Amino acid sequence: MTSTPISQRLRGSLTALVTPFRDGAFDEHAFRAFVAWQIENGTHGLVPTGTTGESPTLSHAEHDRVVEACIDEAAGKVPVVAGAGSNSTAEAIERSRHAEKAGADALLIVTPYYNKPTQEGLYQHFKAVNDAVGIPILIYNIPGRSIVDMSVDTMKRLYELPNIAGVKDATANVARVSLQRQAMGEDFVQLSGEDATALGFMAHGGHGTISVASNVAPRLCADFQEACLAGDFRTALGLQDRLMPLHTHLFSETSPAPTKYALARLGLMREELRLPMVPVGEATRALVDGAMRHAGLTNG
Repeated sequence: MTSTPISQRLRGSLTALVTPFRDGAFDEHAFRAFVAWQIENGTHGLVPTGTTGESPTLSHAEHDRVVEACIDEAAGKVPVVAGAGSNSTAEAIERSRHAEKAGADALLIVTPYYNKPTQEGLYQHFKAVNDAVGIPILIYNIPGRSIVDMSVDTMKRLYELPNIAGVKDATANVARVSLQRQAMGEDFVQLSGEDATALGFMAHGGHGTISVASNVAPRLCADFQEACLAGDFRTALGLQDRLMPLHTHLFSETSPAPTKYALARLGLMREELRLPMVPVGEATRALVDGAMRHAGLTNG
C-alpha cells in the first residue's frame, strides 16, 4: 500500500465497472476475473456500482457484495472508488458507510436524480454524506441522467468540507474544468465522466477519466491518460483517434448494453443485463464490432 494521499492517487484511467450477471444473479466469479484483468492491463483505479454497473437494479445486498468483491480482488493495488449515491440521502449514507467499512478508498456520490433538488438541497445532501463518513467523496455531476446540474459555486461551498475531494464531471463541457480549477484550485480532483471529450478535459487541467471505454480497452485508455498527464498530447491524440469510434458506439444504445456486448465478444462475461436494460440490436452490434476492429481489439 502506498502512503500517497488518495486525492493524489485518483489520477489516470479509472474504469466505471460493469456488473456481470449469470442467470439473473451477480456473477462474482466473472467479476473478480474482470477486476484482475483490468489491473493487469494498466487501469489506474476501479469504480464499482455506478450507473455503468447497473446499480439502480442491484439490491442493497448485491450492491454491497459487488463493492466488497472489488475491494478484495483489487487488494490495494489500485484505488477503489465505490459508487454509493442515491436520490435518498439516508440510503446514500447507508451505502457510503458500508463502503467505508468494507475498505473503499473513496466514494462516488451522484447528484440526486428524479427529485430535482435545488442548489441548497444538493449542498445539504452532500454535506450529510460528508458528515457520516471519513473517506474522500467525489461529486458525480451528470445532468443528462439526474436532470440537475451542480453549480461551480455549490461545489466551492462543498469543497470547504473535510471529505469532499473532487468531481466526476459528465457535463461534456470542458470549460467547466477551467472554471472549477479557478474556483477550487489545482488540488480539487477533476475526473471526466465522458470519454469522447476526455482529451479536451485533460488539456484544461483534468486529472483523469472515470471511463466506460476502459471496460473494453483498459490498456489503450491507460496509455491515453498517461500521455495526457505527461503533457504528450501528440501521443494522446493518436490514441484518441484509435478509441473514438469505441467512445461513440459504446453509446449507440443506452450504456452499458453496448459495453456488455463488447465484453462478451472478448469472452470476459455473458451479455446479460437486467430489465429495463436489454441487449443491443444488430445495427449497434455491427457498429461496436467495427469500433473494436478499429481500436485493434479484435481481428474480425
